[in-house]
Amino acid sequence: MAPPTPTGTETTETEALRALRRVFGYETFRDGQQEIIEHVVAGGDALVLMPTGGGKSLCYQIPSLVRPGTGVVVSPLIALMQDQVDALRALGVRAGFLNSTQDLDERRLVEAEFLAGELDLLYLAPERLRVAATVDLLDRGKVALFAIDEAHCVAQWGHDFRPDYLTLSGLHERWPDVPRIALTATATEATREEIATRLNLGGARRFVASFDRPNIQYRIEPKTDAKRQLLRFLREEHAGDAGIVYCLSRSSTEKYAAFLTENGVEAVPYHAGLDPQARAAHQSRFLREDGLVVVATIAFGMGIDKPDVRFVAHLDLPKSVEGYYQETGRAGRDGLPSTAWLAYGLNDVVNLRKMIDSSEGDAEHRRRLGRHLDAMLALCETVECRRSQLLNYFGQSAAERCGNCDTCLNPPETWDGTVPAQKVLSTIVRLDRERRQKFGAGHIVDILLGKKNAKVVQFDHESLSVFGIGSELREAEWRAVVRQLLAQGLATVESTYGSLVLTPASAEVLRGDRKVMLRRQPERAAPARSSAKERRAPVELPAELAPVFELLRAWRGATAKEQGVPAYVIFHDATLREIATVRPSSLAELGAISGIGENKLAKYGEQVLAVLADA
Repeated sequence: MAPPTPTGTETTETEALRALRRVFGYETFRDGQQEIIEHVVAGGDALVLMPTGGGKSLCYQIPSLVRPGTGVVVSPLIALMQDQVDALRALGVRAGFLNSTQDLDERRLVEAEFLAGELDLLYLAPERLRVAATVDLLDRGKVALFAIDEAHCVAQWGHDFRPDYLTLSGLHERWPDVPRIALTATATEATREEIATRLNLGGARRFVASFDRPNIQYRIEPKTDAKRQLLRFLREEHAGDAGIVYCLSRSSTEKYAAFLTENGVEAVPYHAGLDPQARAAHQSRFLREDGLVVVATIAFGMGIDKPDVRFVAHLDLPKSVEGYYQETGRAGRDGLPSTAWLAYGLNDVVNLRKMIDSSEGDAEHRRRLGRHLDAMLALCETVECRRSQLLNYFGQSAAERCGNCDTCLNPPETWDGTVPAQKVLSTIVRLDRERRQKFGAGHIVDILLGKKNAKVVQFDHESLSVFGIGSELREAEWRAVVRQLLAQGLATVESTYGSLVLTPASAEVLRGDRKVMLRRQPERAAPARSSAKERRAPVELPAELAPVFELLRAWRGATAKEQGVPAYVIFHDATLREIATVRPSSLAELGAISGIGENKLAKYGEQVLAVLADA
């Protein structure tokens, strides 16, 4: 699609707005988009932080349509480039990509289109910019801008680090007159500084949108029986919904995927150790099918543009708040109610502490990882609003209570846990000083409960003065005490065997100089939203219009299958919902629906009107 031609009286704002309406079918920009777009169109560099689903891609797609030349998008998501390009072509945008999945003839065709000025957008993997032939190609063509997507990949100790991103700092030296826009969905102030430094964007204007995703409900609960907890969550709240379940290990993804499938929830595993063809097939199914669950390691999800992911579940404690936010943000991109659900337990804390102590990097790196984990634990154990704490982590103020997280909907109590804390710490002291022994949390709880199991008998721990002094709490409650002592830094984990040891702060508690307030987990409340069965009809759609919506969905599904693209490439649910509500009777009326640009109107308009006539 050729960019709009300025008449001399039109402003950049008008050109950008025309492109938004004509190509994408939206009447107005979202908050923050227009200012970013105008800045880049005018030739300015930008560092953009905008939440997943906030409309980041338009911030470089529209400038690529308006500026002369081709917008070059650097993205690590090779497996998704075909879908990204298909979605743009469905809008009438001339898009292409160059990566290692293509054969020589395919690459030559795209290169010829670029040199002839026949592409609006060209997607490249970062490693291709290390190839001299690619640099020469860009030199011979006209580049409108460089968009560096998933810019947090340049953060060297981040959760998605990509070494090839470090080479992108040279873009400005090679093409000094081409504006650059780096985009990411999450970054603390420290990560923003690292992105700006490593990408040579120190002089770039920074745009930071709100990180709040009010449609996502955040819930965290203690892990007791992870399989059954997950199954109950899916059956009671998300039956038939598409979603992502995150695990830390590859073996866990396969175990949980098999368990869900055996229990009537269609699920597939995804991890780096799978056969590449199987991995690609599972990703493709997730994008193209309704209601499929992917059980994955954190290698899955970045760049996934599926709008109707209704939940993201974590069965292991994430290593950082940034990682947690990035992963939960893959739910509810369409703005409809979605859930971020996490179950975590004492073993998660112990295992992550051991991983940190044995990780690569210097002492400062390990301290950084420890701070990340501490912040994640603080989020899990807070008695305050989770959303407020999450936003505060990213340096943004928030309302005291959001009304859409578990601590707001079912507030936990706090209790004075000083005496139980002293009992745990005293047990650690006596094992260490009297027996020169160290043990993990489970054994310490057994001692406090007075359990005469084989291990207790073997080491003669019945004779310890602390044996059996903890009868006032149940085992699960003691494990919660230990978990919160670790979260508050009043005990820690020795890396070699995962044994509990004291910290400098432990002495204050043992002496009685420090009160220890703990979180009491509330009794499990009913889900805060309606059941999955009640949510079958789309949000804000009257029941009498649901059949029309389902007919439109069926048409969309058949059309998507015929074209070999995900259903959302045809139309999003929100667009179908508006069509079902408005019931347009002409192409002109249909063209006024949000999300229907000129190309889609010409391509699908008559078919949609025929579906409505049949309805």
